[in-house]
Amino acid sequence: MANVVLEFKASAGDSEPQNRPVLILGTQANLQQVSWSQIKGKLQPVVSKEIWQAALSALSPNPTDSCPLYLNSAAVASLPTRLSRHNSPSAAHFIARLVRTSLPGGNNRCIVMVCERSDVFASGCAISRAFPIFSRRSSSTRRGEKKHVTVEFLFVGQDNNPLEQTELECLSNAADGIRLAARIVDTPCNEMNTDHFLHEIKAVGDELGITPVVIRGQELKQKGFGGIYGVGKAAGHAPALAVLSHTPEGATQTIAWVGKGIVYDTGGLSIKGKTTMPGMKRDCGGAAAVLGAFKATIKQGFKDNLHAVFCLAENSVGPNATRPDDIHTLYSGKTVEINNTDAEGRLVLADGVFYAYKDLSSDIILDMATLTGAQGISTGKYHAAVMTNNDQWEAACVRAGRSSGDLAHPLVYCPEMHFSEFTSAVADMKNSVADRENAQSSCAGLFIASHLGFDWPGVWVHVDIASPVHAGERATGFGVALLMALFGQASDDSILKQVSPLGASNSNAADDSMERDCKRRRLV
Repeated sequence: MANVVLEFKASAGDSEPQNRPVLILGTQANLQQVSWSQIKGKLQPVVSKEIWQAALSALSPNPTDSCPLYLNSAAVASLPTRLSRHNSPSAAHFIARLVRTSLPGGNNRCIVMVCERSDVFASGCAISRAFPIFSRRSSSTRRGEKKHVTVEFLFVGQDNNPLEQTELECLSNAADGIRLAARIVDTPCNEMNTDHFLHEIKAVGDELGITPVVIRGQELKQKGFGGIYGVGKAAGHAPALAVLSHTPEGATQTIAWVGKGIVYDTGGLSIKGKTTMPGMKRDCGGAAAVLGAFKATIKQGFKDNLHAVFCLAENSVGPNATRPDDIHTLYSGKTVEINNTDAEGRLVLADGVFYAYKDLSSDIILDMATLTGAQGISTGKYHAAVMTNNDQWEAACVRAGRSSGDLAHPLVYCPEMHFSEFTSAVADMKNSVADRENAQSSCAGLFIASHLGFDWPGVWVHVDIASPVHAGERATGFGVALLMALFGQASDDSILKQVSPLGASNSNAADDSMERDCKRRRLV
């Protein structure tokens, strides 16, 4: 999969299975609506109309199913027939899974996605997750040839017009952003330390015509970034705060996305065990998602001010490592007594969000992070955990998750009950909770919010993606599609405006629309 080039096309064209292996994918109901004339060019002469119809009848999704049509040249796969209200109507998770397991082999393959037009963004993003880029297998490095996968759409329902060129560009940019984020997360720290991550940020900036602001090493300490500096000061590569800023004329609000970029997390002196440390290269998943989403969003045209803030550090062990009992002063001016050096993400993000408020004058601040192992316990492997000081934005995050395929579910927001977990006798707060059985993921988010202040009048959103950032041993690029959809109302792109929940956030229209969408063929 590492050498795959993805290409999105407006509608299904003809190809023969001998030359171009094909996977036709959709729900059983949608596949039944496809006429033989629409897909016979993909299947004839080796697959007849009778074989096609027999395969459709044989499919029994529970929750999915697939059927080969001709050797390793053609297959059809079925998505779940019914989905719950907390799933995406697109069944995005199952799309990625079926593509990985059912797509025939070859160097020039085709996927025909049969869906309703409202599911095109989530479906395209899901397909891109099946093709990670990073690999250090000697066989793939030695060969080096490029494989091509063309993704084509057949729409069922009332709106079945082919995609326009601008819409194809949106899907392509989203896929590039998702695969960029996944590549960074999959890359081990010997190849993706803070120097390398800064190089990735500068490369995106060069492509967009933006020069990043970088504050690094001792300058962090001098300027008061005690969180980022304290976490990263023991590493061989210096910690950094980096910012990419898009400031178009006519902008009416300022948005900041703040990403946790811990390129490796040993736990520091509160060191992780031999079974829990492997995989900690993924602790930069929030910053990787912010970078991928920023690149894709700006390329699609974004009308408001948008800042991407990256909090980069390696939480390492060494003579200069932060000790439990040390007290750091963060950028907010608040003091933190360290009682767990493995609770480092909240420290770097606290600096990042306060910088977004103080230096960037942001109206809306969203931080994204692989913050807590407890996230997977709170909301599971597939749903990010969302916490915010604004109930409309909480609902918008859930809707954006369903329309993008990057699912999200709320955490409890109750600082008057939970923030006391951080009480310190000698500082403004500790960095880890007193009771680890009391809403750990919520408390971690509250630590970040406390540096803005719980009475801050702006919108703060916290997204914990610790579990959905990976599926098994591969990164998913989770978070890119969620950010693109959540802020799609400020985009010039028609697809992103369609999937954005915020255009109707002051009415019940978005909720009513989503409920109708779920009732099409699903449980509510």
